[in-house]
Amino acid sequence: MAERRLGRRSAHLAEGVAARVLYAGFAVLPIDAASAVGGFLARSIGPRLGASKRARLNLRRAMPELDDAAIERIVAGMWDNLGRVIAELPHLREIEVFSRTARVELVGADAILADRSRPYIFFSGHYGNWEIAALGAAQAGFAVAQIYRAANNPLIDRLINKARGDRIELIPKGAVAARRALAAMQRGHSLALLVDQKMNDGIPVPFFGRDAMTAPALARLARRFDCVVVPARVERIAGARFRLVCDPPLAVPRTADAHADALALMTAVNAVLERWIRARPEQWFWLHRRWPD
Repeated sequence: MAERRLGRRSAHLAEGVAARVLYAGFAVLPIDAASAVGGFLARSIGPRLGASKRARLNLRRAMPELDDAAIERIVAGMWDNLGRVIAELPHLREIEVFSRTARVELVGADAILADRSRPYIFFSGHYGNWEIAALGAAQAGFAVAQIYRAANNPLIDRLINKARGDRIELIPKGAVAARRALAAMQRGHSLALLVDQKMNDGIPVPFFGRDAMTAPALARLARRFDCVVVPARVERIAGARFRLVCDPPLAVPRTADAHADALALMTAVNAVLERWIRARPEQWFWLHRRWPD
C-alpha cells in the first residue's frame, strides 16, 4: 500500500512538472500561436492513442450513419480542439468576452443580460472552448460559482484553477459540492455547470437515443431557486476565435411530481447538448464514458 502511494505521488509529480513546462511554453507564445501549436500537437498524437478507441466507439453508437472516414475526421478534429483548449489556458485572462473585439462573437447574450431579477444557471458541455462560458458570465457582472470535475492529479488541478482566475468561485464535484452550491445560491450567486459527464448515481436520461446517467442537480436547483436556465455554448470559429451563443432559456417544469419535473428538464438539457454536438461533432469531447455500456 505504501509503495503504491509512493508510486502515485511520483507519477503525479512527474505529470505536474511536465504540465507546468507545457503551460509555461504556451504562456510565452501569443494566444493564436499557442492555440495553433497545441492543436497541431494534439491532432498529430491523439488519434494514435488508445483513448481514441473510446471516441470511435462512442461515435459509431451515437451517430451510426457516419462512415469510417467521417469518424476519423471527427476524432482528429476533437483532438485538435482539445489541444487548443489546453494551449489557450494560460491566456484565459486575456480574453475579454464583452470587449466587442473579433476574438469572441456574441449571439443572444444581450437578452440574457437585460434581466438580473432572478438567479441564473448557465449550462454547457465540453464543447468548443468550454472555459470561456463561465468566464463570460463573470465578466458580464454575474457572481458565478462553477461546479467542475477536479483533475485526478492535484498539481494539474491547481494549475488549471490558477488559469481560471479568481473571478469565479470554483466548487469541485464530490461530497461537499451540493452543500457549497446551495450556499452560493443562497448568497445570490448564479451557477455555471458542465452537464455532459456520466454520473453513476444520477438518473437515466435519453442522449443520442440511449439512456445516459445524468446529474439531476441542475433541475433540482432551478426548481428550488426559481432560476433562469440558459444553454450557453462556446463554438470555435477558427483558431483562437470563438462564438458565445446563449440560447433562449429552458422552461422549468413545476408540477406536484418533483422527480418527473427533474427528468423532463434534464431530457430537454440533453436534447440541447445533442443538437449542438450533431452540428459540430468535432468540437465535443468524445472520450467520456458517457453511457453505461
